[in-house]
Amino acid sequence: MRILYVHERFGALAGAEANAHITATELGLRGHTLGILHGAGTGKNEAGWNATFPSRYQLQCKSNARIVLEALHNFKPGVIYVHKMADLEVIATLVNCGVPLVRMVHDHDIYCMRSYKYRFFSREICTRSVGPHCVYSCLACVARNREGGFPLKWVSYSDKKREVTLNQRFHRMVVVTTYMRDELLNNGFERDRIEIHAPVPRMGDPKLRSDFSDRNLILYAGQIIRGKGVDALLEALALVPTRFECVILGDGNHRAYCEALSQRLGLSDRVTFKGFVPQEELTRYYRECTAVALSSLWPEPIATIGLEVMRYALPVVAFDAGGIKDWLIDGQNGFLVPWRDRKEYAARLNQLLTDKALARRLGENGHQLVSERYDFNGYIRDLETMFGRVIAEQQARRN
Repeated sequence: MRILYVHERFGALAGAEANAHITATELGLRGHTLGILHGAGTGKNEAGWNATFPSRYQLQCKSNARIVLEALHNFKPGVIYVHKMADLEVIATLVNCGVPLVRMVHDHDIYCMRSYKYRFFSREICTRSVGPHCVYSCLACVARNREGGFPLKWVSYSDKKREVTLNQRFHRMVVVTTYMRDELLNNGFERDRIEIHAPVPRMGDPKLRSDFSDRNLILYAGQIIRGKGVDALLEALALVPTRFECVILGDGNHRAYCEALSQRLGLSDRVTFKGFVPQEELTRYYRECTAVALSSLWPEPIATIGLEVMRYALPVVAFDAGGIKDWLIDGQNGFLVPWRDRKEYAARLNQLLTDKALARRLGENGHQLVSERYDFNGYIRDLETMFGRVIAEQQARRN
């Protein structure tokens, strides 16, 4: 197959970029021809992306429809695989090109004007589809400008409605959890055009296991932004009666607030903020970890860090938010705590700290679950099968 990827960035950056690169690399190794239509570079591992995508077409600030058509003419894809792309000119051109279209839904960008599906002030999870209330109740037409200059920017409600309508014309929408599927259904997408394919991380070191030592290490790894709920985690940790050590790995614009909160809660001698660490260094913490804390309050599409740590047989404690319940089964591979219930969260952490046999057993259950349900080769094979099926369906319609 000739597969044209479409993504708004080029190079390593975050989860969407990691998924696009790893799937394309594997598909290339399986004999498929890869090209990419992309936006600005990230400056990170662009050499690796160049090797994966021999054919590259870069979008500009203007005339993107012309660039899309040139890419289609030169590359002649059998299927187009769109990842993150907010440029409606690009999407409209692709929708009208006649080539089978598949879209990977990484997050809530398509159907949420704020992109994170929870209310900024109350932090309550939004369960409504895109509608006028987004403007009048949520005030989502005004958002933070993360691109510099004026701190606020205008978000168009009519553009968001048009984006939903255009994406409804894709031949397949790929989501990562049943929660994400239900969000698309709530926004008028057809059920038979939605498929669930969880983005599976590669298998970790099969010999690596924690020693569940008396260090009582609790690990958090991820961004430190408001939606990730590190403040809620700290408030729960303040209620844990057993001696523990918590290491928080990652960075973000909420870090300074959380560090100050940790001091106010009297946790400075037990909680350490280490900042960003390379992926290979994480295993050093996995070797002594008793529990992994996942504290997101926004509705996570899936939270792939949970799948990763289960590969190392570590139990997870998380709030019930978004798609986490697809892989975290309460009492089987960790604990799924009612949303924002800090007291219950603390009790479950304490249970794992004081019962290492339980922590080890839940960790092994998680390892078995992720090995059986989230197989990397099976994930790539399912993508191949889906691409072939979409191409065949479009050929049948033409005939």
